[in-house]
Amino acid sequence: MTSPPSMTRHVPSMKLRPPVAPASQVIRQGVGDMLRAASSARLVIVRAPAGFGKTTAMLQYRARLEAASVATAWLTLDNADNDPVRFLSGFEAALAAIVGDDAIADIGRPAPRTTGEAALQSMDCLAGYPEPFAFFLDDFEVLQEPGVIAWVREIIDHLPHNGQLIIGSRSTPDVRLGRLRARGQLLEIDATALRFSIEETEQFFRTVRPMPLAADDLQRLYRKTEGWAAALSLASASLERSEAHTEFIDRFSGTSRSVADYLAEDVVARQPEPVRQFLLRTSILRYLNPQLCHVLLPDVDCEAILRQLESSSLIAPIESEDRAWRYHSLIAEFLKAQLQREAPAEVPRLHHAAAGWFQSQDRPVPAIDHAIEGGDYAYAVTLLIAHAPALLGQGRMRLLTRWFDALPEDVLRDHLPLQAIRIWALTFTRGPLEAMDLLERSGLRDSDDPAVRPHVLALRPTLLSMMDQLERALEVGRECLTHWPTGVAFADMVLANAMANVFAVSGQHVESRRLLETARRTQGADSSAFNMMYSETVEAIFDLQGGRLREATARLRIAVGSGSTQHYGYTGGNAWAGVMYAATVYEANDLAQAAHLLRVYVPLARDVLLGDHVTLGHVMLSRIAFARGDVDEAFETLTQLEYLGHVRRQARVAAGAKLERARILLMQGHTRAAKDELARADDPALWERVGRLHLIANDLDYLELAQLRWEALAGDAQAAVARLRAAAEFADHDGRHRRAMKLRLLCALAYQRAGEPAAAQAILAPVLKAACAEGFARLLLDEGGNRIGPLLAQFSRTLESSGGAQRDPVLAEFVMRLVQACGPLEESPEPIAGDRPQLLDPLTPKEIRVLQLLAEGYSNSAIAEKLFVSDSTVRTHLRNINNKICAHSRTQAVAIARRLGVIA
Repeated sequence: MTSPPSMTRHVPSMKLRPPVAPASQVIRQGVGDMLRAASSARLVIVRAPAGFGKTTAMLQYRARLEAASVATAWLTLDNADNDPVRFLSGFEAALAAIVGDDAIADIGRPAPRTTGEAALQSMDCLAGYPEPFAFFLDDFEVLQEPGVIAWVREIIDHLPHNGQLIIGSRSTPDVRLGRLRARGQLLEIDATALRFSIEETEQFFRTVRPMPLAADDLQRLYRKTEGWAAALSLASASLERSEAHTEFIDRFSGTSRSVADYLAEDVVARQPEPVRQFLLRTSILRYLNPQLCHVLLPDVDCEAILRQLESSSLIAPIESEDRAWRYHSLIAEFLKAQLQREAPAEVPRLHHAAAGWFQSQDRPVPAIDHAIEGGDYAYAVTLLIAHAPALLGQGRMRLLTRWFDALPEDVLRDHLPLQAIRIWALTFTRGPLEAMDLLERSGLRDSDDPAVRPHVLALRPTLLSMMDQLERALEVGRECLTHWPTGVAFADMVLANAMANVFAVSGQHVESRRLLETARRTQGADSSAFNMMYSETVEAIFDLQGGRLREATARLRIAVGSGSTQHYGYTGGNAWAGVMYAATVYEANDLAQAAHLLRVYVPLARDVLLGDHVTLGHVMLSRIAFARGDVDEAFETLTQLEYLGHVRRQARVAAGAKLERARILLMQGHTRAAKDELARADDPALWERVGRLHLIANDLDYLELAQLRWEALAGDAQAAVARLRAAAEFADHDGRHRRAMKLRLLCALAYQRAGEPAAAQAILAPVLKAACAEGFARLLLDEGGNRIGPLLAQFSRTLESSGGAQRDPVLAEFVMRLVQACGPLEESPEPIAGDRPQLLDPLTPKEIRVLQLLAEGYSNSAIAEKLFVSDSTVRTHLRNINNKICAHSRTQAVAIARRLGVIA
């Protein structure tokens, strides 16, 4: 698959260029002092309501940085950036201003072929930039999509020490400020800091809007505006035309929005009538250009008025090839409200004209937006009939859902194909429960319309399978397939994909593959990007369960990339492929990249209730957190998963959280707590059903395997051996070769613990050869480096001494990488027989607490956070502990402390 074209070409240049700073402005000395005093801050939040001068403060800071030769980038956000692909496009384009156009592709990785890869490559490029830089994100409050906000968190987490992110927002952004605040890496500039001082107010009326104001008048106006920059600016426009300054200030009253409305009305009312009419009638536009404005006002010299408005600061220029402007947000809101009061009948006409212009420019999305905003639902439906099927095939489900939500219910009553498209969009944005309810209420199931019936046939088994009613989906789907194919490409392929997945989960792999192949031949070139993603992911899940990791990875790279870089829209369907692709990245032990991908795709999977993907995603995120020593986050992630399972009434999801919690407790040495957690997960009916199905979330995580792990590592290891061998044979017979590898690995650990190292090595050897051939790593490492590490090291030594390393250097190198991933292999912490560890000096309470956290698996930095001390203080405690108990490593310290009874 070839690399997609650069996404940066889709980004309007106006988003990448900061607003033009006015020639005269007040220098915000106080804000500048705050910024200079916090030069070590990784994140700067400039937060205040509209009109407080956030952007101006950011522009002044940017100018100061550039004067000091610090590289900067600017990205103004809008609602469309809630699409992760659109946001990434803008981020990548802005990043080029710092690192150069070619640098992103020159960081040692192949050109990205998926959205997730492009995100990782961009963040790696930023993280590796060696010079000081600052990245500005303005209008951040428009971002609501969890996946996009997760990316911003990732950007913050991976900023180098020489980088700084500056966010301008009307509200507090959800980017996990607590840790940054605790570490002194956050600077918050709020509305209080942004208010003009009396000195800055005096400077404003001396340099920006020069006028002779008496000192008493200045003081009274300052008190009434409370230093609000927008109010001062608008007041000055009125004061310029008033000779009675004192009287104006006397009758001026109110705060916040009421002030803006009063002043805006005063300003607008004094404009020449043609200009006032222009202001009102173009306020419906998100941006202004002469051609579009002329369509709304054909008898007006729009270009001349736009230049006049720019000179009076009522509009702000957007530097782009199209000569575009925008209204200040306060002015725009007032103008639209004023238009609605003065000429409500004009609003539909204006929107209709704008919609027609966009349609003529082959831009259906803004055309439909304006048709809906203008209440011209008939026109909107006409446009939807023409464009919604294509948008559906592209996977632009959120866009479609937004439009359908805005239409009155009765508008679609006679447009059954659009109702079907609405249900599809709802399925992949808000999940199957709401979509199924709408399907039942719509009456579509009783329709014989040949344009509708294929969608109903595909929807029913798709929704049932997403609701984890797989047995019912199989029954209903078989009947639906008797009418397949119908000739409606999208519906036919979704039905084929959904049923291929249901057949596979039911263990009918031959029938599943046959259906997929038939569907591909039938659809040919008509198959949509959305369905291509679906098909490749179904096949990849087969491959993964069959132990074919390399083939699964290749399919998933295609699936995640299909269509996503060509369209800004995305769907919950991306999570269907995205979480699975992250699983292959995780399996290859690229934990950082896997975490990036999961934070994008797991929220999408959660939105649409993909139970297996939600479970897999949370479990992987928990394991990644545990691996880096953030035990709190590991358990918190599992608590969220269990809660989600209970709320969504999916017992299998909740049970998955309990199994993984038991595994972590076992890794920590809390064997009793781990066994109690397994007892909580014991639901015979649930696990009997899971045993009959080939569910990807339960391929390696099911109750019997979890119980066998506990026996192998904490119970009767010898008894566990026989059961593990038998289970592995059955898994191989059932085609679940990945599961068989995991079971044999646990068997090797059981043999080792039972005192049979030769048997352990014998059963481990074929597992390592199969893992090497396919690139499996976490399959082994997830059983704990301190347990699997010694086994791997012994295998490596044996391979070297027997000449096997020379015969199979690939295997030798693979095993050595795994040994290194396990961390330093410790000498046995057990003292020599007859000796007993002694404390040279008593441990302090703080040192005992550090030992407890070490035993739990916390990293040094995580311990520092929990104890509210620095990393260096933790290192000092560890040195003191090792000296007192004669330990040489963290592992030895924990083992000796347990023998001494210092910790449990």
